[in-house]
Amino acid sequence: MTRSSATPGGPPGRRLLLAALAALPAAARAQGGWAPSRSVALVVPFPPGGPTDLVARLLAPALSAELGQPVVVENRSGATGVLGTRHVLAQPADGHTVLVAASGTMTILPVLQRDLGFDPQADFLPLALIVTVPDVIVVHPSVPAEDLAGLIGWMRGQPGGAAYASSGVGSSGHFGMELFRLRAGVPAVHAPFQGAAPAVQAVVAGTVPLAMMNAPTALPHVQAGRLRAIAVAGRRRFAPLPQVPTTEELGLAGIETQSWTAALLRAGTEPRIASRLEAAFARAASAEEPRRRFDALGYTLEARGPADLSRLIAEDLARWRAVGQAAGIRAE
Repeated sequence: MTRSSATPGGPPGRRLLLAALAALPAAARAQGGWAPSRSVALVVPFPPGGPTDLVARLLAPALSAELGQPVVVENRSGATGVLGTRHVLAQPADGHTVLVAASGTMTILPVLQRDLGFDPQADFLPLALIVTVPDVIVVHPSVPAEDLAGLIGWMRGQPGGAAYASSGVGSSGHFGMELFRLRAGVPAVHAPFQGAAPAVQAVVAGTVPLAMMNAPTALPHVQAGRLRAIAVAGRRRFAPLPQVPTTEELGLAGIETQSWTAALLRAGTEPRIASRLEAAFARAASAEEPRRRFDALGYTLEARGPADLSRLIAEDLARWRAVGQAAGIRAE
């Protein structure tokens, strides 16, 4: 009788356990919490292999463990991050799509382009500032300058201004070097390239004598003697190059240029969803494996929340607008 009266589908204890597990997300929601009901997409608006993509892939396993669902990285590249950013705005504001954004897309492109199809402040909900990476001023070894004072003197002596390379108009290297040029009062000519790799190669080859570039990108070339690091553009030294001083240490204040990677949600996402994801990102970024990898790469792990990220976006937008106006860089 006991066997014949059992409901099909397995032993009663197992069925009860499965039912209880299935009810957990619903129970969490009923209590005001939230849990994803399917996989969560980390949308990277750049091709695989770049720094933003790397951050997303380092965090995905730890995030999956935190959220109890698969976390997948989706690369939707194009238009310097614009296409992938717009894609996130086309998705439901239900917490299952997260933008892994780069500072240039969110705070420099809006200065250059009037109609991006998104507003970095009105259309997005800041979630977490994950990592920051400083920029460093580097020169080809043929440049007769060993320090910042020597570089400024050399640049002032170049007819028409020294050329500097960048990964393109609107890149952090472009605006960062314009900020340096304005603060130091030196002439310089922008030589934009299509991407970071050709810009780095141009300086390594000596075709263009100097640049301001992402410190981890410059690191192997500096260590190999192919580039000379003059100064870190910021307040803190870059740990893998402890001997290289900051511009602030050298008496040139107000030059703090860095790249950052952050997580954002579509505006309109419920606070309980945002709160759950904020906590998950904080714990995932602090997990042992991501921390170890970030340290090895020279990335500064921030793991800061929405208020700090919102303030950083506002400050960067104001700074880069001022630089754009002062340097005569016009919006298109």
